[in-house]
Amino acid sequence: MSQLPWSTTLAEALAEKRASGRYRQTRTRAGEQGVNIVLDGKRLLSFCSNDYLGLAAHPEIKRAFTDAVDSNGVGAGAAHLLAGHSKLHDELAEALVDFTGQQRVMLFSSGYQANLGVIDGLMTRDDVVIQDKLNHASLLDGSRLSDAKMYRYQHADMSALQRRLAGLPDSGNRLIVTDGVFSMDGDIAPLADIMALSVVYQSAVMVDDAHGFGVLGKTGRGTVEHLGLQQLPIEVGTFGKAFGAAGAFVAADEDVIETLIQQSRPFVYTTAQPAALAAATLASLKLIQKESWRREQLQALIAQFRTGAAALGLTVMPSETAIQPILLGSVTRVMQYHQALEEQGVLVGAIRPPTVPEGAGRLRVTLSASHTEQHVQQLLTALEKVICTLP
Repeated sequence: MSQLPWSTTLAEALAEKRASGRYRQTRTRAGEQGVNIVLDGKRLLSFCSNDYLGLAAHPEIKRAFTDAVDSNGVGAGAAHLLAGHSKLHDELAEALVDFTGQQRVMLFSSGYQANLGVIDGLMTRDDVVIQDKLNHASLLDGSRLSDAKMYRYQHADMSALQRRLAGLPDSGNRLIVTDGVFSMDGDIAPLADIMALSVVYQSAVMVDDAHGFGVLGKTGRGTVEHLGLQQLPIEVGTFGKAFGAAGAFVAADEDVIETLIQQSRPFVYTTAQPAALAAATLASLKLIQKESWRREQLQALIAQFRTGAAALGLTVMPSETAIQPILLGSVTRVMQYHQALEEQGVLVGAIRPPTVPEGAGRLRVTLSASHTEQHVQQLLTALEKVICTLP
């Protein structure tokens, strides 16, 4: 018996997704995250993770985690505002204050929750949020949750952003929201220009630097350091990418953080992340600051890949980050290339609508400091074979 009166409609929609090549399903990895993985029983060379610095299975991070489990247990047992906030959480937040140069840092259980929590925690029905059209889904959902009026501007188009700002009424607060590094295109937001416009139009700025923290800048400080900015926006960073852990943080001034502690629903009503994760993330932060060779290795691999892809005639989007998208267009072509690469033992991301617009399907290659020149050459060789056999 059907669980829902409209189960037939759901089944038909799922069948349509399968037929159009847009059906998504979980795949199961055995063992640690890394560049060589076993996925659904297949041994694959992976260019499909966001472990950009190769820290997800680092022995020092694992040791910090297990030591903290011994002393703090596994579950936090409560929200941060009750009994879930540990000394290890405090130590991580203070270390991130030093790292970011911001006044305060607060922790969230995930990047999605952090983005929801900042926008909904600061903005109300009478306020305005202006977002880049390619912003992450969590940022858009944060605006919807807040009930603030949301406007969007063409991707990285500062003239369009200025027109939006100039046309706003004088009443209410204004928040400009952007990714630091855009997750599907790999390009970097023109944050210096955004900050300049925010001064002219009396707006706050929030940047989700999930793909920038740890990766960009001389010390891994992220997009702000990479662009040499002195004026600081509200910053969101995640620990599940370059940090190789899990969770997220928000860095901002005293008033912003204190306001979020009082009224950010994803913070107030969520059990805190385990203290062991805070300990592991603190160990990761130390490695990010100490081992600059990881960023240097990553940049060298990015250059190698882009040079090789250009020689093959591939359309690789203009990105200087670990995210290197190969534009293919149709869903059919994306899935053909993806499958052909996997048959050669190489795993890349297959990105299709609705994640990207119609006709903008792509292979999403993500590089890690754990890759070697030989790994990148293996990917390029596999791509060359696919080009020779598929249109």
